[in-house]
Amino acid sequence: MLTKRIIPCLDIKDGRTVKGVNFVGLRDAGDPVELAQRYTEEGADELVFLDITATKEKRKTLVALVKDIAAHINIPFTVGGGIKTVDEIEDILKAGADKVSLNSAIVRDPDLITRASDAFGSQAIVAAVDAKRADDHWEVYISGGSKPTGLDAIEWIQKTEQLGAGEILLTSMDRDGTKSGFDLDLLKEVNEKITIPVIASGGAGTKQHCCDAVTIGKADAVLAASIFHFREIEINELKKKMQEEGIDVRILHNSTD
Repeated sequence: MLTKRIIPCLDIKDGRTVKGVNFVGLRDAGDPVELAQRYTEEGADELVFLDITATKEKRKTLVALVKDIAAHINIPFTVGGGIKTVDEIEDILKAGADKVSLNSAIVRDPDLITRASDAFGSQAIVAAVDAKRADDHWEVYISGGSKPTGLDAIEWIQKTEQLGAGEILLTSMDRDGTKSGFDLDLLKEVNEKITIPVIASGGAGTKQHCCDAVTIGKADAVLAASIFHFREIEINELKKKMQEEGIDVRILHNSTD
């Protein structure tokens, strides 16, 4: 059985880590390099860095900051935000990222998934999906959650797997920043339809929420931001709770020594 991963998320705006609720109302959460170092020391399995305003502001992800973070950590590192071409993906990977997260760009140009997967391997390509409930289904949003696309989220996720994505970063916009728990219905439905790993995002508020994302939602990894940024939950304590629930996780025994 593969170990389940705990992934802190650094949402970046103007070079700082920020966090909001339902994609709005951002507040400062600290220096991204310092946070990245802290999470590595505390036992995070991976990190995700999302330049959340890059697409709306029509500019490239901050490559210099990616290099700086990569130089300070030794765990896998995913970068997303404003990445639109195979050349830009190559720049991010050369800067030290292990994977890239693609969202708006692949909705506009789905074949980018295949071109990127062919160039760098599917394991390096993460399809990020921001999904919001709409009556009896979930709709895909792009541009930092500001634009509805009309796409059915489940169908779109299936298509990204077919095109070559190696992993899904699935964010429930309804739950984002609310700390009310992950959208377990969304997670279950997605995991019934695809075979690639799914990272659950949006709604982490308690240790039990994270356990439920894995045991009920069948997620392969749990991503969270504010509960870690503001030290509401320590990563190793969360992992101990998950272990008690029978979930296989990597425990870093010296993380608090």
